[in-house]
Amino acid sequence: MERTPHIAIVPSPGIGHLIPLVEFAKRLKNHHNISATFIIPNDGPLSISQKVFLDSLPNGLNYVILPPVNFDDLPQDTQMETRISLMVTRSLDSLREVFKTLVEEKNMVALFIDLFGTDAFDVAIEFGVSPYVFFPSTAMALSLFLHLPKLDQMVSCEYRDLAEPVMIPGCIPVHGKDLLDPIQDRKNDAYKWTLHNAKRYSMAEGIAVNSFKELEGGALKALLEDEPGKPRVYPVGPLIQTGASCDVNGLECLRWLDGQPCGSVLYISFGSGGTLSFNQLNELAMGLELSEQRFIWVVRSPSDQPNATYFDSHGLKDPLGFLPKGFLERTKGTGFVVPSWAPQAQILSHSSTGGFLTHCGWNSILETVVHGVPVIAWPLYAEQKMNAVSLTEGIKVALRPKADENGIIGRVEIARVVKSLLEGEEGKGIRSRIRDLKDAAANTLSKDGCSTKTLDQLAYKLKDKI
Repeated sequence: MERTPHIAIVPSPGIGHLIPLVEFAKRLKNHHNISATFIIPNDGPLSISQKVFLDSLPNGLNYVILPPVNFDDLPQDTQMETRISLMVTRSLDSLREVFKTLVEEKNMVALFIDLFGTDAFDVAIEFGVSPYVFFPSTAMALSLFLHLPKLDQMVSCEYRDLAEPVMIPGCIPVHGKDLLDPIQDRKNDAYKWTLHNAKRYSMAEGIAVNSFKELEGGALKALLEDEPGKPRVYPVGPLIQTGASCDVNGLECLRWLDGQPCGSVLYISFGSGGTLSFNQLNELAMGLELSEQRFIWVVRSPSDQPNATYFDSHGLKDPLGFLPKGFLERTKGTGFVVPSWAPQAQILSHSSTGGFLTHCGWNSILETVVHGVPVIAWPLYAEQKMNAVSLTEGIKVALRPKADENGIIGRVEIARVVKSLLEGEEGKGIRSRIRDLKDAAANTLSKDGCSTKTLDQLAYKLKDKI
């Protein structure tokens, strides 16, 4: 049997969960010689982007795709969190088979799951392997997860109907309507699954979270306090994607950026899973035109589902066909429109980029912090409203446009916020604060930085299990 310690990792579906888990595994491999196998549950063929991503894993990191589970019995409107939880639960038999082989062939020291995969703990425990959580979202969301069983007992109505904001340990108060999507309807299966997983977090020997002290000091202070039954928390962030490649569209937009003045361009992207309605797409286009500011916009085909591309990041229709008539011609000098995908890390690190209009997915926020780019917060689904509250009211590195009574953010409001970020006084303060966070992010990942030392502690604990 080989001497290298080995971990298994069961990610939730979606490239957004896979990216930070792979970065976490890379750091364990490169700095501590701990190898890993990703065990991927699914409900059909992986998207092209996921397949390409998995095929490019470095030496020491492998993957196994489990047989697809059948969801024919689920209603059309089944929420994402229910599907993700069931994907793990319905894959337990095939997971057990893979796990058995790994235990026979490797020095298995731990199983890491993310967010909604706690049913896989049973398999790890059955084989005498330590269960861990890798939490790919915020320390604030983790604090809510650990607090949820208590909150569930304390509150009888819907959280959104509470008169007072919800107090999450260590965090700024958050109105019920801004909490995670899956806990907005307590009668829905998505809430039951979220609560089920939250209760089982106490089974973990430890929880690694993709955050750091300067970004979420209050939440991490609360999480690091010793409490009976609470696993030890390891802040190891910011872990963001490294070694991303460029396609032709990507290279073209980077060339366009090279020709723009320093800090003058707003980058607009709603992540790998986010989509806007047709009306909202139209208003965003007209607002960008009205602002007269430079922009790079990653456009997706519209959908009334804000997370329509979560399980498959490749829309079939040409998204540019949905833009207002004449928009591309009128904005040719100031804007650059990219269909479906752009090299985000390269754009955010470019000196011409002066702002980022984002859906507030945590991977995107960490990237914008690492590169020191100010934010316009435009949350769509999952925990993104909570993230937007934290960015605007907590660490104050973002502006948030206001929606009208129909939930649409109008073109005039969009133009106002874009100008304010790139040219206004508010933007100056935000730029200064995000620069400080950029320095803090670099420090925490340096050789003697806090996150590096925390990962060392976790790695030593894993190695002790051999």
